[in-house]
Amino acid sequence: MALPSLSRRIASWLGAYALLLAGAVLLHGLLVNETAEQLAWSSLLDAEMDHLLRRTGETSGWQWRDTETLELHRWPLSALPDRPLAAFAPGLHDEVLLEGRELVLNVRDVDGERIVMALDISAMERRERELAAWMALSALLLAAIMAVAVAWGARRLVAPMGELARRLQGMDPEQPPPRPLLAAPGSRELAVVAAAAQAFLERSHRFVERERAFIDTVSHELRTPVAVMAGAAELALDQPQVAAPVAHQLQRIRQEARNVERLISLLLVLARSPERLDAMSDDVALDELLPDIVDDHRHLCAGKELQLEVCPLPAGCRLRAPAAILQAAIGNLLRNAIEHSDRGVVRVWLEPGPAVVIQDPGHGMSPEEISTLYRNLARSGAREAGGIGLALIQRLCEHLGWRLSLDPVPGQGTRARLDFGPAPPA
Repeated sequence: MALPSLSRRIASWLGAYALLLAGAVLLHGLLVNETAEQLAWSSLLDAEMDHLLRRTGETSGWQWRDTETLELHRWPLSALPDRPLAAFAPGLHDEVLLEGRELVLNVRDVDGERIVMALDISAMERRERELAAWMALSALLLAAIMAVAVAWGARRLVAPMGELARRLQGMDPEQPPPRPLLAAPGSRELAVVAAAAQAFLERSHRFVERERAFIDTVSHELRTPVAVMAGAAELALDQPQVAAPVAHQLQRIRQEARNVERLISLLLVLARSPERLDAMSDDVALDELLPDIVDDHRHLCAGKELQLEVCPLPAGCRLRAPAAILQAAIGNLLRNAIEHSDRGVVRVWLEPGPAVVIQDPGHGMSPEEISTLYRNLARSGAREAGGIGLALIQRLCEHLGWRLSLDPVPGQGTRARLDFGPAPPA
């Protein structure tokens, strides 16, 4: 789910605030208008009613004359007619609808009479509604103008943040960050963020430089003595009249030197980004590589009733990857299968993907044990139930986009599958 932009959120909140403020002002204006109307009608009709009563008391025979908007009705209290106006109790009555007109009534009971003075306010109410509609329209227009202005201002406010994010996203950690990171921060707070980000990037760049120097140094300093040991073992094995026990130990030295060299290569691969590994990759024929790896590990079956078997392999199964890394990964899986088996046959074959499958006959692992193993591998550095070999392979798979799966085979051992194909979509 895409998150809303900060400028949109600012504009939405300020726009909602503008609408709320305009509505509050409009409502306040209407309330003030109603209150003023009540006071005006009350004052006007009370004055007219007082004038009527005074003139009637002072001048005999004086008659009230209705106007276009003001009319008078009088009935004895003892014989009130069945008319709508006669039913109103004494007091002021606003917005009375009668025969299509809107009236304000001032009702008094004086000397046994009910006197009703009615003011027709229909024209004024129509004018008031028109004015209220114009006020509401102007409030909406003002809110729209404020929303556009706020959106424009918010976009300008967060534009430096977007520029900072784009620069950070496009930076190469192996290259030094530009200085300054953001030419126009736009605000003091963003300048503080940009300065902190630049300081962090510079520390990261120095760390990458130190790591690169360390990797280059270790790559040379570790490979050289291992190559010397392997070469010395080769030369010693080529000497005539080498005793069998000594030759066996020399072969072990040579083999372990190769394993250490592959392990060093694997660790160096983990220390490099996947984008930099293409130059180290080779076009490897898996159908030719697997038999060699199996032959290199046959000596581990000594003292066990265990055999290694390579099932018929499809020809032409090739993979673009570092050859030493493939040998180390598959070799670690094969060594793990041998170490966890006592008797029977360890089978190795290829499946479409491409994928290498190794099935061992021994001890086997229950689904609970495999689940525990996966949890340990996810924590990184776990050494139980599979040793450092599986932990390294798991890290290598995450680094290169490979997939490692371990499944129990009912009544037998465990099947390990190392898939080099592209990961399926999530």
